[in-house]
Amino acid sequence: MNLPPVIPRYIEASNAHDVEAIVDCFADDAVVRDENATRHGKIDIGCWATETIQKYKFHFKPLSADGPGAKTILSMEVSGSFPGSPITLDYHFITANDKVESLIIDS
Repeated sequence: MNLPPVIPRYIEASNAHDVEAIVDCFADDAVVRDENATRHGKIDIGCWATETIQKYKFHFKPLSADGPGAKTILSMEVSGSFPGSPITLDYHFITANDKVESLIIDS
């Protein structure tokens, strides 16, 4: 898949459950929307990453990507400790300057 370099770094950090490396993928003023909640900035995103790792013990497997460039939709198989695992979710990334500016996760 042809992805902006920050996205594979985000996947690798997420699969390693490395919160510091996950947060480093995001811009200072980044926004994440997941599970009907919006997180703003690196501190809030770090809390979100910690909470989701503890709650779901997830693992990502990229399936396909649409729109390589600043706006990328990445379909990922997500497995973990939740009912119905694994599921496929769409990760809508907006990237700039090798950082994630926005991430919206939906089914």
